[in-house]
Amino acid sequence: MEASVEVFPFYRIAYVRHTGPYGSAQVQAMKQLKRWAREKGLLTESAILFGIPLDDPQTTPPEKCRYDACIVLAKEEPIDDAVCEGELVGGDYVVFKIRHSAEAIQNAWADVFSAVRRMGYRVDDRPDLEKYAGDLIVRDLCEICVPIKPV
Repeated sequence: MEASVEVFPFYRIAYVRHTGPYGSAQVQAMKQLKRWAREKGLLTESAILFGIPLDDPQTTPPEKCRYDACIVLAKEEPIDDAVCEGELVGGDYVVFKIRHSAEAIQNAWADVFSAVRRMGYRVDDRPDLEKYAGDLIVRDLCEICVPIKPV
């Protein structure tokens, strides 16, 4: 896995939340978000989307796992009742570029935390992110982003 350290800015986001087992329902949440974003003219080549698994499925019962499908919004972009509004505070992340397939993403999640420790970083308590952006999507890639803090 190709990895780098990046500093993410503060992001204002719109999101759709799925609560339940991780898996195919996450795809549905992302489709719902994309449908909304397309209707608003936000799903452009420069759009940044995130998938945010908010719970560890090893310690949280499957029916209580939360996943947010998100799109970055401009400060002035209005939203409506079809989505929720939130923010990502940003900060330092180890970013792993991977193939955009269910198998590759699942395998990467199994390896990223040990890879972060091998790189000499500690995982922060901010949410982990799956990042999808225009240029990556065209190349069939995505990024898994693990928040880090100083050792």
